[in-house]
Amino acid sequence: MKKSHIAAAALAALGSLFATQALADGHYVPGVEGMQAASVPPPGMYYLGYLVNYQIDDFRAPGSSSNLPGHNRGTVTALANRFVWVTNHKLLGADYGVEAIVPVMRTSLTINAAGISDSRSGVGDVYLGPLVLGWHGPQWDAVAAAGMWFDTASTSAPASPGKGFKSTMLTGGLTYYFDGAKTVSGAALMRYEFNGRNSAGMRPGDQLTLEWGLGKSFGAVSAGLVGYSQWQTTNDSGAGASANKAARHAVGAELVYPIPGAGVFLKGALYKEVSAKAGTGAQPKGSLLRFTLVKAFY
Repeated sequence: MKKSHIAAAALAALGSLFATQALADGHYVPGVEGMQAASVPPPGMYYLGYLVNYQIDDFRAPGSSSNLPGHNRGTVTALANRFVWVTNHKLLGADYGVEAIVPVMRTSLTINAAGISDSRSGVGDVYLGPLVLGWHGPQWDAVAAAGMWFDTASTSAPASPGKGFKSTMLTGGLTYYFDGAKTVSGAALMRYEFNGRNSAGMRPGDQLTLEWGLGKSFGAVSAGLVGYSQWQTTNDSGAGASANKAARHAVGAELVYPIPGAGVFLKGALYKEVSAKAGTGAQPKGSLLRFTLVKAFY
């Protein structure tokens, strides 16, 4: 098939998918966790604010690792408000907790290849997690969790904050400390999303996310390498779906600084996506800047 025919087919598919909010991805945004990602804090009430800025440099054409033609850019700025309560109760030998995530975001898209120019702000889909389990050993921490992303946000336009479908998310991970003083650590956190159908009958394929971090403490300050990978594990289904599966991978660096006496930790990380492949819909590729505030209330 000629390149011009491939491009035309890709653009037609892209326009259709944006119109029905059927981009094949999940709710979870990679890059919000890094060093010691699988370490659940001790019993208490916590607020975690993740301020994320994702700069989209290009969009991969559906079913390929090649960019769409023309000027195609985007920006997503979000504050994910996460509330965690780790109780004093034990379940399977772990500290038992619950959590909720309420994201607020603004998305701007300019995709000349599909004739799209749109900016929207609003509250995104809400996550409720009734199960958070945290284990702690002499030189390791582990986590398991389960919850659901609810279809609560608007999906009326390409840049709307909602996904248009529900997702069940399972989480598991391990942090290992290479020395008894816990100054050197390695962590891996995996999340698996089982995506539901949207109002148009499209069901995005399930998604696996891996976030990792290698860190070193220098007194109170910690620094290290971080990264993430996302893979679509099952095919999209519904009208216009293809057998192509999306994937993306990123590497970066993170810095953690505690504020003594205030019960506050500040984190900053910068990621660069080094590769991306599109599935049924277009796949963004860019860089992510994240600032995190962690506040313990007791």
